[in-house]
This record gives sequence, C-alpha cells and structure tokens, in this order.
Amino acid sequence: MQISYNWLKQFIDFPYTVTETAALLTHLGLEVEGVKDFSPIKGGLKGVVIGHVKECYPHPNADKLKITKVAVGDADLQIVCGAPNVATGQNVMVATVGTTLYTEKDSFTITKTKLRGEISEGMICSEKELGLGPDEAGIMVVDATIKPGTPAHEVFEVESDSIFEIGLTPNRSDAMSHWGVARDLRAGLQQRGISTKVITPSTTSFQVDNRTQKIKVTVHDNAKAPRYCGLTISELKVGPSPAWLQNKLKAIGLAPINNVVDATNYVLHELGQPLHAFDASKVVGNEIHVKTVAAGTKFITLDGVERSLHEEDLMICDAEKPLCIAGVFGGLNSGVTNETTSIFLESAYFNPVSIRKTAKRHGLSTDASFRFERGVDPNITDYALRRAAILIKQLAGGIITGDLTDLYPKKIEGHQVYLPFEKANNLIGEEIPKDTIKNILTSLDIKITNMTEIGIGMTIPPYRNDVTREVDVIEEILRVYGYNNIQFSQKLNASTAKTAAVEDYQIQNKVAAQLIAHGFYEMLNNSLTTPEYAKNDAVAKDSLVHILNPLSHDLSAMRHSMLWSGLETVAYNRNRNNNNLALFEFGKTYHKKGTASYEEKKHLTLYVTGTRNAENWTLPTKKTDFFYGKGITESILRRLGFSDWKEEITENPIFSEGIAFMYRKKILVEFGMLTNAICREADISAEIFYADFDWDALLSLLPKKTFNLRPIPKFPGTERDFALLIDESVSFKKLKEIALQTEKKVLKHVELFDVYTGKNLPEGKKSYALKFVFQDTEKTLTDVHVDKIMNKLRKRFEEEVGATLR
Repeated sequence: MQISYNWLKQFIDFPYTVTETAALLTHLGLEVEGVKDFSPIKGGLKGVVIGHVKECYPHPNADKLKITKVAVGDADLQIVCGAPNVATGQNVMVATVGTTLYTEKDSFTITKTKLRGEISEGMICSEKELGLGPDEAGIMVVDATIKPGTPAHEVFEVESDSIFEIGLTPNRSDAMSHWGVARDLRAGLQQRGISTKVITPSTTSFQVDNRTQKIKVTVHDNAKAPRYCGLTISELKVGPSPAWLQNKLKAIGLAPINNVVDATNYVLHELGQPLHAFDASKVVGNEIHVKTVAAGTKFITLDGVERSLHEEDLMICDAEKPLCIAGVFGGLNSGVTNETTSIFLESAYFNPVSIRKTAKRHGLSTDASFRFERGVDPNITDYALRRAAILIKQLAGGIITGDLTDLYPKKIEGHQVYLPFEKANNLIGEEIPKDTIKNILTSLDIKITNMTEIGIGMTIPPYRNDVTREVDVIEEILRVYGYNNIQFSQKLNASTAKTAAVEDYQIQNKVAAQLIAHGFYEMLNNSLTTPEYAKNDAVAKDSLVHILNPLSHDLSAMRHSMLWSGLETVAYNRNRNNNNLALFEFGKTYHKKGTASYEEKKHLTLYVTGTRNAENWTLPTKKTDFFYGKGITESILRRLGFSDWKEEITENPIFSEGIAFMYRKKILVEFGMLTNAICREADISAEIFYADFDWDALLSLLPKKTFNLRPIPKFPGTERDFALLIDESVSFKKLKEIALQTEKKVLKHVELFDVYTGKNLPEGKKSYALKFVFQDTEKTLTDVHVDKIMNKLRKRFEEEVGATLR
C-alpha cells in the first residue's frame, strides 16, 4: 500500500522528517518496506533556472544555430541554441551543466561542450524537454518579471513528495487509507510526548440543491449489504481532473481517468471508503435494487469480459438488469463516460465474507474488493458520500438533485472488551502504568467505559474488527508503547523437552532417502479439496470436515483421503507428457467423529505409473507392474525393521487387485492397482499402482530391533532348482512358506525366477521355476544331504498343493 507523506500532513501536523516518520510507522506495526521520491515533473526541474537572454547572434559556422549570452543570476553563460524563436530580451528556461533531463524512455545529462567550434555551457529548453507541456517547436519563454537565476521549481510550484510503501498485514483494514495511517501516527506521537490532532475534511457545505431526480433504493439482502447510501448529482461536466488531483493519484500509483472517477478514487485513498458512480441516465426506472440474481446470469464487467454470475453474488441492479458486481467491479454499460451529465453515487458497507467469495469466484481483485473483503468502517459510509459529492461538485460542477438515501436498519455497534491489568502485565512481562495504558487506548479512539484498580473496560470502534479479545488489546498497547521499551533480563532460561528415542521426522527422512534412491520424487499437496471426491463413499461423506468460509467449492473440505490430491498431481504431469512417474507424499487426512470431535491421521502414499527406467540403448525399458510396486512397499517395511508381516487380500474397493500388509492384527499398508473407475474419475488413462501406509500405526508398532553382526560363512553354499506344475490358485508365498517350514536349518533362500502359463499346460495350471539356496555354517554340504532335502520338499509340495515336477 502506498501512502503519501504530503497527504498525511493534510490530516495531521507533525514535526517528523520522512525518515523519522517511516521509522515511527514501522514501530507502530505499519512496516515501511521502502520510500520513494515523487515529482509530477520527472526530475522535479532540479538544476533548471530562469535565464535572461542578453545577447543573441548567428553562429559563425552553422546557419541554423545561434550563440546566446544568458544571465542566470551571478553568472553569464554562453549557450549555443538551435530554436528559431530565441531572441534578445527573453526570459527562458535554462538547464545548467550537470542537470539531468528526461525523455519518455530515457534521460541525458547536460555537459559543457563545443558545438561547431563554439563553447556551450547549458541548454535553453522547450516545454516538452522539461515535461511542462507538449510544445517542442521552440524554446519556452516565461514572464519577463521573474528574476534571472530563480530556480524553475519555485516558479512552477513543483510539489515533490515522498511515498511510503507499507507492507500492510491483512488484519489492519483500519489503516488502508491516509486517514487510518494518520490515526496511528497520532497515537505514536502522543506516546512520544507530541500532542496533535487528526483533522478530517469538512462536509458542512453539503446540501441538497433540489429534489428533481430521485432514485429509489431497495436492499433485498440486509445480511450481505448492512448499510447502503446513495445520492444523485445532475448537470455535471465530465472532463480531465485538475493537475493537483492528477498528481495526488499519480503519487500513489493510480492513473487519472476523469474528474468524477478520480474524485471517488481520491476519497477511497483518503478515507478508506470505496465508492462507485453510475451514469444515472442508464439506471432504468430510476430504481436501484441491491440483490442476488439467478445463477448463470451473464454480465459484462468494465474490462469487457462476460462473466457467469453465481446465485450468491451480490449485484447492484436497476429495474431490469444488473449494473455492477457489488463491492468488486463495475459494469461495462453503466459507468461514467465523457457524455455523462448525471450520476448516482454509491457508498456502502458490504459483508466482507460475501465480497471475498465473489471476488475469488471471478478471479478479481480491485481496490474496492481489497477493502470491502477486509472490512471498512460501517459508520463513515454517509460521511464519505458527502465528502465525495462536495468534491465532485468542485471538480465537475453540477447540483445535488435528491436526498441522501441511507438504508441502515441495524446499526453496527462497537464491541466490549474488559482487560485485567494483571493479565496484561503477565503477558507483556512488565508492568506498564495504568494511566499510560488508558492514554494509549484513548489515542486509538478506543472509548474507556470503566476503570478500576484491577482492570479496564472499553468499547472498540467497529472499524477495528481485528481487536476482539484481551490479547488483541494488549497487542495494541504494546505496539504504541513500543516493543523496544520493554525491559528484559540478561539471563536466558531454557529447558530441554523430553523426546522419544526415535522422532517421527527421523523416520520420515530415512524412508524419504530410500525412496529418492529408488528414483521417486516427493510432492506436497493441498489439504483442502472438493467434497465431490467423497460423494460415492458413504463413510467418508459422513465424516467429511467442511470449511466454514471456503475460498471456493473446489477447496471447501479437508481431504479425507490422500488418494485424490495425489492423482491430481499425476494427471497434471501426464497432461504435460510426463508419463513415467514415481511419487510419494507424507501428509494428513482429516475426519469428523460424532458431532463435535475431529481426528487427524498421518499417511505415506506412493504413486507409480509408466516405465521404471528411461529409454537407453544398453538397457531395455521395463513397464511398471504390480510386483515392482509391491517390492518397493516391502523394501520400506524392511528398512524400518519389519520382517514377519502377514499378507492378505484387501477388500478396499479402490483396488482392482491389492494386498494388505498386516502386523499384529493391524494394517500397516495397503497396496494395489487402482480400479479403472478411479482412474477415469481422475482423468487418467493409465495403470496406477498405489500404496497407502498408515503412518501412525507404523510408528506405534515400530520394532525395537538390535543388529547382530555375523562372520561370512567359511563353507560354500549350493543351489538347486524345481520346475513345478501347480494350480493357478497357488501362490509363490505359499510355496515359500512350505519350503522354509520343511527345512529350517540349511535352507537360506527361496526365489521365483520364472513363471509360465499358456499352451502345452493343462487347463487351470501354471508352471513356477523355483531356486533353493542351501548353506551350512559348520560344514560343507554333500550332494546326498541336499538331495534328501529336495526329496522332502517335493513330497511336501505334492501333499499340500498337489504340485508335480515338470
């Protein structure tokens, strides 16, 4: 937000320099992020003086140049000039050596030089060269009575200014104007012993000239528009604003438009109250209706964009059609133009939540919506309207042709707060004198209702909607009193919190490092999502946590599952031709329990799709499949020390095929391939393998494992293979369990290295090729010993699963 130093001085008389003012504002919580100089004329005419042409004669070496001798006060300068109108006896504008002049795109500095062999000690300037006008046909001739040597900025009364760039926090809606900043300055100055008052613009000259053009106003929704004021001004003439007003607006970064619109913008930044002017001739039926309209109604805004309205958007309408999105943006066909001769001027207080939702829905952010959605002062609506009406009459003429309409059915009162002094002292860490507290609060326009030895009662003005609690009042006291004035001990006390043996973040880092080594990328998705994802899940729908004041429907609920936000990321990448993805995310889901309690659950989720590796001439690409994802899932469990988990078929409907990893009767993780229906809903046409770790359960069951070191066996191992013909329903897991139960001492590993299904096999059968690795730590195994074990394995396979050797 940009605040003018000169404009502030119109509200409050104070002795501080620009630098001192910036420091004080920052101490008061209005952080000044930068200060820049402003001049309506670029360069401010610095170095330009009035000169008197004493002599003028032709240049000996150039037909179109003349040599002049110009008096500029204490010195006479020889200046070579090419203007056709330069003559002896003129008073002219002289840019002396060292002066910088500005063009529209560039700048240049005047130097002492030679032109065609003759010395030139400056430059006699035209209007355009100085930025004082468009004329560039000849030099600028000024009043002959002005004393030579007089600085040009004194003659033309160029007002330089300093502009504060304030990083305003969202809660300080009261400081979104020069008046608001001046109020804070007054409080800060009084705390520093400088007594001063804030002087507001007078509206005593306001009067209704006649009642010939009355526009009837009806507010249909008082909740969205608690206060609405308006009046009509006729017989005005729209045109350019005077220089002083244009310069005021340019100083704070606004482009002047015309005298009517500029007057409303001026009052907006002066008092903080947005206003809007309608062309009264375009208000059908001389009626204004403040209401919502049917969903889908088309409306063209000032920027020429046709927008589809929402049923909750508050609109300003006439008897037939919408004219303006209330508090946000005007309509293309109802605004002030050069042909406008009468206006309906609006000043209102709109519900901040309603304005914020409308602005977000339409992707609009204007000076008006910026203020309305944070909350303006509801009790200056009529004052700002009178101020603007007086200003418009001064700038554009006209007469007020209707009474000021003020619809304010329920006045918004200040709220009451009681502050015990003991609580203030405990929170501040120092006792501030009671009278000092009272004076600070009074300087902030907070009305003291009662004060005792133990506390102080007060009424907070409605425009301070950020001060509602005791701690808010304490913050106000502190920022005016000065945080730097609070004494603190030189001794620093610290305590060490008791922590768990292994912290959550340490486990996360360990797992993340492993996944990254496997080629995964970590993502972080929004916890806010659309409730549409839960519509087909009755349990999730009932436990969904809804946001009270959502930015939009798409962000109106807390996510009940990690699945959908991750799929949005997968879809986003695939839509940009990034099809081979391995992603993981640590995050939380949110659930409602009963009517008044909630819970958060932490998860780790994995998403795998596409191919495992990039295309390479030395390595063929491999498509991601179920067993690759399952292997990654198992590797994480092993990394965390789990070993004897159980695997069961999951009944989770999101998987077309999936398994649950169980440990002590709790599900640690569910993994599988997502159903086609899920993928279609996420607009993904590819196989997605998904794992969902219950992170809370995993941490609670984390094995407390010690690691034992063993020497490498001295005796060699041996390997044998079986090619088994088995039923299609038999799993490798079952075969592995049978083998390890049959031989517990020397059988170290069982591996599946080939699977065959298809022709030359009986119907309902498949072939598994298994590798068995044997090793004894005490002796070398003989073929006879290994053969006996293999026979035992064959018999067990035959008995338990009906396997036969191929």
